[in-house]
Amino acid sequence: MDRLKRIETFLLVADSGSFSVAAERSRQSKGSVSKQIKQLEEDLGVRLLQRTTRRVSLTDTGRAYLQRSREALSLLEEAEREAGQETAQARGRLRVNAPMSFGVRHLAPLLADYRAAHPDVEVELSLNDRRVDLVEEGYDLAIRIGVLEDSSLVGRRLASCRMVVCAAPDYLARHGRPKTPDDLLEHDCLCYSYTFQGETWPLVGADGKRIAIRPRGPLIANNGDALAVAAVAGMGIVLQPSFIVAPDLKAGRLERVLPGYEVPTLQVSALYAPGRYLPLKVRSYIDFLAARFAPEAPWDAGLPT
Repeated sequence: MDRLKRIETFLLVADSGSFSVAAERSRQSKGSVSKQIKQLEEDLGVRLLQRTTRRVSLTDTGRAYLQRSREALSLLEEAEREAGQETAQARGRLRVNAPMSFGVRHLAPLLADYRAAHPDVEVELSLNDRRVDLVEEGYDLAIRIGVLEDSSLVGRRLASCRMVVCAAPDYLARHGRPKTPDDLLEHDCLCYSYTFQGETWPLVGADGKRIAIRPRGPLIANNGDALAVAAVAGMGIVLQPSFIVAPDLKAGRLERVLPGYEVPTLQVSALYAPGRYLPLKVRSYIDFLAARFAPEAPWDAGLPT
């Protein structure tokens, strides 16, 4: 049991990168945390962590031990669940990474309901638009929007996500309405710097022909909400997911541009590291989101065609 506690403490330190934070989260003293890590390293005969005055980082051995330890604890949690399926409850800290706009708009509002159903789970929600390394950075799962790349991660589709080319009525009144994708080259376009398609906007005509437009304009931003706000203000034409611009489209603050052309639909997916068993806390959250986002994504309900 002492060894198990030391491993759990090691996971806390590795995830947080701090003895102080690990102590706070586990309600232990910093000295106790340090002592447990030292004892674990002595038991194993290896150094797991590199300590400096500013940070704590994993050694190569520590990184490998971290992954194996997660797998072992997942197996133990699954064994406990199978031993008492009727009484087992999802519990523990659930570390979730998601894109900023999607997390604020569609994950945060659901957290209270999830916690009401799973009160023993503590959710740590990290929001940013960069692609994190789940294993390296210690996340249990990540929400991704786009075309899933080949990787060692396991993905489960949660919902679809329409992409919409749109602009404010004021902008269209001043600059005219583009009739073909090539017309976009004569307009101010607002561009997303982390976009899945690089620097091009992929459009598909009614005949199935694909057209890739390289837009130009006065604004490039790494956040979709910032681009939507600029578009509503009349700054230019934007290509954004419906989960961001749907409220503005429904309210008439934005209008769809080039309605005869479509942009390939994206997928909202939950990604997690492969393993024989999926921890109950992870499974419960994925199942919860899948139920809330089905059969139709709530952000697309009532969206003008």
